[in-house]
Amino acid sequence: MKPFYSIFLIQIMVCLQQCSYSQNQGHSPKNSIMDTTKKDNPVYSNTDSSTVNLTEEEWKKILSADIYYIARQKGTERPWTSKFESFKEPGTYYCAACGNPLFKSDTKFESGCGWPSFYEPISKTSITYLPDSTHGMQRVETQCGRCKAHLGHVFEDGPPPTGLRYCINGVILDFKKAEEADKKYREKPQNNK
Repeated sequence: MKPFYSIFLIQIMVCLQQCSYSQNQGHSPKNSIMDTTKKDNPVYSNTDSSTVNLTEEEWKKILSADIYYIARQKGTERPWTSKFESFKEPGTYYCAACGNPLFKSDTKFESGCGWPSFYEPISKTSITYLPDSTHGMQRVETQCGRCKAHLGHVFEDGPPPTGLRYCINGVILDFKKAEEADKKYREKPQNNK
């Protein structure tokens, strides 16, 4: 019975570390505030789907330090530090680096892993996937389909209907409430024919 128990404990530990193993707390900026105004980010758009190709120097100029660390250096925020971890507002989650729509709030679920989790992206092109064998593990990295920003990883232990768990760094997410989008639509001048 002891060998079974030991194997079981090892499997549990590996599962718990899948999201958090790649953390590098020494490089994560402390007390950094996320810039949600996007005044200095000419590529940020919630509607433009064209590919964004910038140099690392250009990204450094337009992204805050915490977003740059996650998006461009493939960093990981500490678990349970994201304001989106237990966030329940209805709306849409966007890439904080370029504004690309990533997830609808109704696909978000509580996974207990310490990061915002979703079971399905907003579209097939909103996210790209790359193999990731860092830290001695075989994982699938998720990137923004528009700007190639590192988002997190996807695992096959999520709920139905997909069975997937997109474990995403909250720092790389922007959020817009559903009613804000509706309000903007209603305020938009309509063409009367």
